Amino acid sequence: MTNIQDIFKKSNVAVITGGASGIGLAVAKYFAGRGMSVAIADLGGDRLADAANELKVIAGEENVMAVETDVASRDSLEALERAVLQRFGRVHVLMNNAGIGPETSIFSPQANWDNIFAVNLMGVINGTRTFGPKMLSHGEPGLIINTGSKQGITTPPGNPAYNISKSGVKVFTEALQHELRNTQGGKISAHLLIPGFVFTGLTKGDRAEKPAAAWTAEQTVDFMVESLERGDFYILCPDNDVARPVDERRMLWAAGDIVENRPPLSRWHKDYADKFKAFLDRK
Repeated sequence: MTNIQDIFKKSNVAVITGGASGIGLAVAKYFAGRGMSVAIADLGGDRLADAANELKVIAGEENVMAVETDVASRDSLEALERAVLQRFGRVHVLMNNAGIGPETSIFSPQANWDNIFAVNLMGVINGTRTFGPKMLSHGEPGLIINTGSKQGITTPPGNPAYNISKSGVKVFTEALQHELRNTQGGKISAHLLIPGFVFTGLTKGDRAEKPAAAWTAEQTVDFMVESLERGDFYILCPDNDVARPVDERRMLWAAGDIVENRPPLSRWHKDYADKFKAFLDRK
């Protein structure tokens, strides 16, 4: 197992998509604090510039770059890679973190479905496929961290396009890690970040203050780093409202729908409400 402190070190390079705010900016600050060179990619020029300025205070101007990038575009991701390699030479950590969450229903407008898939799923796939080959070829230890969601595992009712996109990220990252660990001489590993309730621009809605139930982005990054130090692939984050044992029972119940031939999403089915509660309470 690779010691991640051999990766999160001075002179190594990290690229974070969705890096101008939320978890992306928090992890960029962590990497910058470790002495790494950091490239953040996002949309929104002023917001991206402000984030870059925060990072420059930590790491110095020479160790920070910000590139406006649309992860829905393979061409834009390839331009990002060229810019990073030209500036820093190689990449040791790729965090495919950019994500959006407009509301969808099964029959809602096609544009919302297309946008969610393009950013949340294809952004991760194309980000990995763009950066991954040269990360493998330089021969130094590194990580690819993809941001998933519990909604991609328990797939609750509401916003099906988001759930499907994050379910796809889970399946893709599992396949990626299988391939990486079977690549002779490869020193890159993949990891799936599964945040809990985190107070970010994606989740805060109209709220100005963090709800008591939510973690901060910084707490999530601290937990991620602790998990990576243990070598975890599934980085299943709790929050101030839901502890890990509850998440585990919810996930086991979701898998049980198939094994026990229950109706889909039976956790929310009126005929199974009491059975699910009893399962959740079982020790």
